[in-house]
Amino acid sequence: MDPTAAAHPAPPPAARTALRVCPLCEATCGLVLTIEGTRVTGARGDRDDVFSHGFICPKGASFGELDADPDRLRTPLVRENGVLRKAEWDEAFGLVAARIGPLRREHGADSVGVVLGNPNVHTVAGALYPSALLAAVGTRNLFTASTLDQMPKHVAAGLLFGDPLAVAVPDLDRTDHLLLLGANPLESNGSLCTAGDFPGRLRALRRRGGTLTVVDPRRTRTARTADSHLAIRPGTDALLLAALAHTLFDEKLTALGTLADQVQGVTEVEEAVRDFTPEAVAAACDLDAVVIRGLARELAAAPAAAVYGRIGSSTVEFGTLTNWLVDVLNILTGNLDRPGGALFPLPATSPPPRPAGPGKGFALGRWRSRVSGHPEAKGELPVAALAEEIDTPGTGRIRALISIAANPVLSAPDGDRLDRALAGLDFMVSVDPYLNETSRHADVVLPPPPPSQSAHFDYVFNGMAVHNQVRYSRPAVPLAAGLMDESEIHARLILALGERHGADPAEVDTAAIGRMLTRAGVPGELAGRLTGRTGPERRLDLMLRLGPYDLTLDRLISHPHGIDIGPLRPRLAQVLRTRSGRVELCPEPIAADLPRLRRALSAGPAPLVLVGRRHLRSNNSWMHNLPALNSGSNTCTLQVSPQDADRIGLTDGGRARVRGAGGELLVPVEVTDAVRAGVVSLPHGWGHDRPGTRLGVASARPGVNVNQLLDGSLLDPLSGTAVLNGFPVEVSPGQ
Repeated sequence: MDPTAAAHPAPPPAARTALRVCPLCEATCGLVLTIEGTRVTGARGDRDDVFSHGFICPKGASFGELDADPDRLRTPLVRENGVLRKAEWDEAFGLVAARIGPLRREHGADSVGVVLGNPNVHTVAGALYPSALLAAVGTRNLFTASTLDQMPKHVAAGLLFGDPLAVAVPDLDRTDHLLLLGANPLESNGSLCTAGDFPGRLRALRRRGGTLTVVDPRRTRTARTADSHLAIRPGTDALLLAALAHTLFDEKLTALGTLADQVQGVTEVEEAVRDFTPEAVAAACDLDAVVIRGLARELAAAPAAAVYGRIGSSTVEFGTLTNWLVDVLNILTGNLDRPGGALFPLPATSPPPRPAGPGKGFALGRWRSRVSGHPEAKGELPVAALAEEIDTPGTGRIRALISIAANPVLSAPDGDRLDRALAGLDFMVSVDPYLNETSRHADVVLPPPPPSQSAHFDYVFNGMAVHNQVRYSRPAVPLAAGLMDESEIHARLILALGERHGADPAEVDTAAIGRMLTRAGVPGELAGRLTGRTGPERRLDLMLRLGPYDLTLDRLISHPHGIDIGPLRPRLAQVLRTRSGRVELCPEPIAADLPRLRRALSAGPAPLVLVGRRHLRSNNSWMHNLPALNSGSNTCTLQVSPQDADRIGLTDGGRARVRGAGGELLVPVEVTDAVRAGVVSLPHGWGHDRPGTRLGVASARPGVNVNQLLDGSLLDPLSGTAVLNGFPVEVSPGQ
């Protein structure tokens, strides 16, 4: 050793900065990362970002802590003699190929299930590869986080417009009246409505003289900023919206405007909502009929208005009907497909437009689940049915599971049953950076690298953005030795599942490029002109070239803060895929479900119901292992109104026993007037107390799993979405 080394240590690496789009929620804010060597030491908002303009939340600020989390897996794991051990990549993929192929041949393709978690839509790999993976497996047993979150919106859009991905978003920057239901964007940063700095956009709405109305059983941070807060009884949003539609017809306030020639079924909707007068729904909603009529008049009178419902209006008994009525109101007031209303984004990677006119339409129930006969929706089965599809004996049961960025043991109803079912699988593969409550059951765990070492492009969220823009981040830090890029993990997994283990993973991207060129009717020689360092970059370059803005990857890279491609514009004719070629306002599945809503007019309310809640420092179960985001007071508390606390005998800081159809929980109590009487609130995604995980921070502050109160039997029948909000519970003082 050089004797002078101790006296003259090497200087620390010089700090540099790198731009990155945040992958931690749907807001997709631009970040400036500070990097020392290969370590991210800071993150701040990018003031020059074309979309978020410097906005940042605590999740984005914790980027470096997430990136360097010591509990992240850095090598594959394989199970040997019941114990997970470190393995080489080739060994891990070889085991997948050796085990899945024989299972499929002996028991059929449907013996393999696939479950995709919410983080998939936040990554390049999760957006590009699942369709090829499903084709390689050939299974109909697909389960995703959508049936715990947003499937009602997709079903409603499919039935109305013929395309389940045709989600109209509120034009936040130009609207005059925004009606929010079951949404708390000051905590969530927005959902199915991608908006960098959602809070700032709501403040701008108020500054320009617009109106914000929030419908929520809790006085959330968003509700506290509103002009009007309607503390509705949970689960009755569909009744309120039906009454608003009734009032528009009754008082002759409908004004479809330019939509009139593009919509059919208006008369049928008028008849369908005839019984839902404000007076008829007032008791069920616990809202004054005068207030309901006033809200309908305000929507009709606003120069431009938008109705927007989110998770609180989806994960309820009437989730699809609620989301259908959101679009019905936007249509009846002439606010769909117009500036300031609700518009369809046009992302830079949109496929070439098809001619306007009739399309294939949208169908539900093309197949059903084996055990309970749940109809598929958008090619998916309810994740609430996953456990029974594994643990119920018989031909066709799921024997192997491919889990990608999913933690259904915490996110789905009755995690205890699913936990037991996963333990009984013949084989399980998990693509996950953590050994969590679900991946701990896997026979093979394939960990993707930290986000700083991954490229980022928002394929999904640009299609739901309130302003058309495009941004791309190359990896800020080189891929560390021993790690594998997430896209290569997916490509190799596809080859292993398709019994082509050992083939060049680049073949997966080459095949995808060929399919895109064929569908677009473009000469194959274009493939030779594509730029990019990797297969995923070449695919992005092709999509940009085929897209609506004449862009290329090189041009996008030359604009590191992104490219602004303008405000949302009317384009309903490009979106419609219904068989009629028009908006089908009263589709048959909706009409058939309306009697169920009509019966709710006379049903008595449950004495006490539970709703979830969002927290700015969390995103489902993702963020609980970061000290910066899991600090301070325990956020996993049961919020109870002072009236209910006095009636039940609960004290602030004490404990309550909560019982539901699926089990019971012992929970810390938080008495607060932020929640209305008759409602208690417990957040989603907690319950990190199962053995065998490697989540040091989360397991030290585990909280409780609210979904254990559910037995999985409560579903929205059209979408198969689990009823996670507005379900009855019993609460008593805890011991």
